[in-house]
Amino acid sequence: MLEQLMVKDLALIEKSLVEFGPGLNILTGETGAGKSILLGSIQLALGQKANKDMIRHGKEQAVIELSFSLKKEEEKALEELEEDLEIEEGSLFIRRKISEKKSDIRVNDLAVTLGKLKEISGELLDLHGQHEHYSLLKEGAQLAILDNYLERKGETILSAVKASYENYREKKKALEQYRLPDTERLRELDFLNFELEELQNAALEVGEEERIAKEYSLYENMDHLKSLLLRVQDNLSGMDFHAPVKELEEAVGYDDSLQNLLDTAYELEAVGEDCLRGAAHYLDHAEVDEEKFHLLGERLDTIRTVMMKYGGSEEKALKAMTEKEERKRFLEDYEIEREKAEKELRFSFEELEKKAEALSEVRQKVGKELEKLIQKEMQDMGFLDTQFAFQFQKKKEITEKGFDEVECFVSLNPGEPLRALREVGSGGELSRIMLSIKTVLADTDAVPTLIFDEIDTGISGRTAEKVGEKLQKIAAKHQVILITHLPQIAAKADRHFLIEKNVVDGKTKTEIHALSEEESVEELARLLGGEDLTEEALQNARSLKKKAERK
Repeated sequence: MLEQLMVKDLALIEKSLVEFGPGLNILTGETGAGKSILLGSIQLALGQKANKDMIRHGKEQAVIELSFSLKKEEEKALEELEEDLEIEEGSLFIRRKISEKKSDIRVNDLAVTLGKLKEISGELLDLHGQHEHYSLLKEGAQLAILDNYLERKGETILSAVKASYENYREKKKALEQYRLPDTERLRELDFLNFELEELQNAALEVGEEERIAKEYSLYENMDHLKSLLLRVQDNLSGMDFHAPVKELEEAVGYDDSLQNLLDTAYELEAVGEDCLRGAAHYLDHAEVDEEKFHLLGERLDTIRTVMMKYGGSEEKALKAMTEKEERKRFLEDYEIEREKAEKELRFSFEELEKKAEALSEVRQKVGKELEKLIQKEMQDMGFLDTQFAFQFQKKKEITEKGFDEVECFVSLNPGEPLRALREVGSGGELSRIMLSIKTVLADTDAVPTLIFDEIDTGISGRTAEKVGEKLQKIAAKHQVILITHLPQIAAKADRHFLIEKNVVDGKTKTEIHALSEEESVEELARLLGGEDLTEEALQNARSLKKKAERK
């Protein structure tokens, strides 16, 4: 539910704070007072494109804030929609800042894009502007009425058709890979065989290149290595490791504190002799196996050639071999697999057709039920011997919504034939038809808040009374926010707000404030009889209020 709207420095609004409540929230005001600005501020907060000209003259930025209270199921839906969104204590706060340079949008302090804002707000609020009833005439809108009703009744056939359509698309895409001409397939297969033979003959092992390269480098540098060891041997041979031992043994006889130094000399003697023996042993065995050296070089060339050709490393070359083996199997089994893919595509299309047929049957069956409900609501709203019907046509292609093309037909007066809804010329008639549909769908519509902007255009008298009753019925299940100019509807408000335009200190300002019971009566009297608040107008206003309360 929308609890609060704050608008600052937007057009003629300097700063306004409106606290909405459950039920029917009515906004009234004179023409030009700024009702459209209020609606526009909500639309901006919900993702409508902003224009810097909307910023109040002399100000650098405009700010719109919406505060919502959420039920558990609404919280869950929003968290599934945006996983980074954190909701605490069932509250959602939308803030949009508009400046000449940029527009900043935050939902519970999370920065979001315009597209994401529209997705989030779509779960919270459904807005119907002054000409929104014409959305009934948009392509797919009349089918959507029927499908929304189906979904709210718990029918699963729509999701079954969608799943079946996705499966059909996957099978169709799978078949696309079998469009290869035979000559091209055989040429590719021949080249694959050549590459696989090269990879298999190379018999690569992970780590082999590094190991062989190290051994090859040793053989390659053996002469230099032997010269280094000979110099080591010469240097060690010129050293007398025993002489310091003899001197220290005698010295210890005079001062036993030199024992540690003598022990070190013993170690030095042992290490020096070990080092000399080790150098001699290495030199005795430091020979190059020329045949092995040659074989290592050949193996290293083979490994490196294959590695560079198929990825740059042994791991990548081995992965390439696996992929090429899979591709080879695919090409070898091409005819069999193509037949299999064609069969699966035919089967998936047959399944899709069956489900689309089932969906059409359910739609037509439930359509009859919905026709009667909408027809009854239309009759309650001033249409006489009205008729409402869904007519079905079968499209050439099946989509995720099946093959039905649905159009609404109406007869609004006795003796008139059914005609397409798009042929209904009156905006007032269309708005009442839309309200009839909304009334029927009120129990099943998941969106918690509905906003209507002068949806009552073109009606008056008894019809206005009926429209007010329908809005009351919707408000029993949803929060309704309505901009109206009709007293018969305004009298039914659970909360009544007045939008006024005043000049203060030479500046024009639009202000919105909640009306008390008596102020609401005075505003109704103004709507009934103009600016002069006669006792008769006030009495009529009170009567309207009492009548609405009884309803």
